[in-house]
Amino acid sequence: MSNKPKPFSMIREFHLADWITLSNAFCGVGSLFAVMTYLQTQEVLHLYFACGLIPLALIFDVLDGRVARWRQKSSAMGRELDSLADVISFGVAPAVIAYGCGMQGLFDRIVLLFFVAAGVSRLARYNVTAEKMSDDSGKVSYFEGTPIPTSLLLVAVLAVAVYDGAIGKQLWFGVYEIGGFRFHPLVLMFAVSGSLMISRIRIPKL
Repeated sequence: MSNKPKPFSMIREFHLADWITLSNAFCGVGSLFAVMTYLQTQEVLHLYFACGLIPLALIFDVLDGRVARWRQKSSAMGRELDSLADVISFGVAPAVIAYGCGMQGLFDRIVLLFFVAAGVSRLARYNVTAEKMSDDSGKVSYFEGTPIPTSLLLVAVLAVAVYDGAIGKQLWFGVYEIGGFRFHPLVLMFAVSGSLMISRIRIPKL
């Protein structure tokens, strides 16, 4: 008999939890598309779509773990999928939403880049240390640094700003010129979030 792999053999090996994880990633990418559409059309409705897809991504993020435990089918690939999906939905997407809302100055971009890098680093640290921190049941008892889905709070602030019309030139706290480059103080909430993610704060895992 031939040992040649069947077409789409990797996809065939996906568990139900993996498909739910991919749904998380789909929401994140959909949010990115919505921001790009807003930048093209200036129709604020697309910013609402962008913000609204992030809570939906969180639902899938919570659900995939529960389904994996319920079906007792977890895998290393599933864990990697989860981290990659989280980077998109809770790292890149919130930063791009902030950019779409008007945080487009050079200093704003530097802060948003730091936020994404902190999120990626936090997930990488978790993946590397998860096995070491696991107890006999195989569960991780605590997180180091705030989980990246906490960026949902930032998205909630941006959604309120969109509703209030505080986007673009109307962003809360205004804009400052530093060395000829723009800086919006509101972007500092991303700096705080990123710093907490890469901190050594221990947070019990529920």
